Amino acid sequence: MISITRAKEKDFQLLSNIGKISFIESHGSSAATDDINIYLSEKFNPDVFKEELNDLKNIYHIIYHDNQPAGYSKIIFNTPHSNIQLNNVTKLERLYLLREFYNLNLGFELLKFNIELSKKNNQAGMWLNVWKENHRAVSFYKKNGFIVAGSYDFKLTETHSNPNYQMFLRYS
Repeated sequence: MISITRAKEKDFQLLSNIGKISFIESHGSSAATDDINIYLSEKFNPDVFKEELNDLKNIYHIIYHDNQPAGYSKIIFNTPHSNIQLNNVTKLERLYLLREFYNLNLGFELLKFNIELSKKNNQAGMWLNVWKENHRAVSFYKKNGFIVAGSYDFKLTETHSNPNYQMFLRYS
């Protein structure tokens, strides 16, 4: 059984835990351990999630499989991008799934849910950044209609950046 619910402030620790684990699983080899740990402590600490959950522009959802939290997403409506000639587009900032839930179509279900939510809010498309070496994710987004719209160096720490694709899906 799959369910998707809007995250609430009380979910800050759960989001922090899922975020840390899934980031390590998908990006842990992208930089030195010290750089990964610095990034995790800055971006995935519980206080950051508390603050973001209280900002109404951030829309977090948690996906559950058999009542077990399996991953989460974060979107932001009306976030223009310099490589996209539309203003009313949604940024998919995070779509994280724990490795133990891979191959259950949960990532697809969470993406589909966010695309429908985006469309219901009069958005013309969705964009995201994805690490170029995360071949699984790049393939996933391409399979779901996203195209590469540009490149971006994602600053992990002061001393390390990862090359990312900027990907875009225009709704018809």
